[in-house]
Amino acid sequence: MSRIESQPSRFLSPGVLDKVERLELLAREAVEGYLAGRHRSPYHGFAVEFHEHREYVPGDEVKHIDWKVYARSERYYVKQYEEETNLIATLLLDASESMRYSSTGITKLEYGAFAAACLSYLILKQTDSVGLGVFDREVRDVLPPGTHLDHIYRVLSLLERTKPERKTDVASVFHQFAGTLRRRGLVIVISDLFDDVERVVNGLQHLVFAGQEVIVFHVLDPAELTFPFAGLMQFKGLEGQGNLLIEPRRLRDNYLAAFEAFCTRLRHACERNRVEFVQIDTATPIDVTLTGFLTKRMAMLRR
Repeated sequence: MSRIESQPSRFLSPGVLDKVERLELLAREAVEGYLAGRHRSPYHGFAVEFHEHREYVPGDEVKHIDWKVYARSERYYVKQYEEETNLIATLLLDASESMRYSSTGITKLEYGAFAAACLSYLILKQTDSVGLGVFDREVRDVLPPGTHLDHIYRVLSLLERTKPERKTDVASVFHQFAGTLRRRGLVIVISDLFDDVERVVNGLQHLVFAGQEVIVFHVLDPAELTFPFAGLMQFKGLEGQGNLLIEPRRLRDNYLAAFEAFCTRLRHACERNRVEFVQIDTATPIDVTLTGFLTKRMAMLRR
């Protein structure tokens, strides 16, 4: 199957699918670079799982030839390992109440679900594995990794029924999830990360120490970035924070300074811990966001 013919989900509609498929080459190069780069990573030397033999072809590294098999058959075969041949990617989507916010007609959760659907499709198109976890104060839904393109329907089904309902506890979720991982892979976090920065970073460190490469998509609404409000307004807290009647212009400078400091602390902490940090504005079309991400990722992997 080269393409999904009928699509029941708004998160991967024919229009979105057409845009995403144009990114397939970028995605393939980025993943291939990631797989090659792992052999130069600080995790080199960790045990990998033997997958299968295949016949030697010119260009294969001689060190991978299985000489015991050659002694029995007088034919050259190379060993393939599961971690050399497949990417295992898990997407963690934040479905806490703060992800309900929208000033543009699309909530942060909806935008995150679009990103999760598109990334899942691109990964599956390469016959790599993708799984999905949905969380708020705990990991509340888990879809184990699958490799067949039909697995996208299970991803979309989970995304369609996901609703923002409860408070978040991002750090606890990362610790909880890291404890379930048994193999190295790629973890993509899609969240506004509205939690204590130090606790969030400790959770991300746990994922890194568990052998994962971690990418954070920091999903924000443009109003959160610019605070464009004017006049007397009542702000409603989304995670049990209560309501506040204020004149926004009096708070704007302090709010923007505090919010910029929050984002900067997150970005710098991620950089220190080898976590790729991608800030996303929900006003940006999803294909533009993913094109920028994949292009930047390829450039990083080629260094």
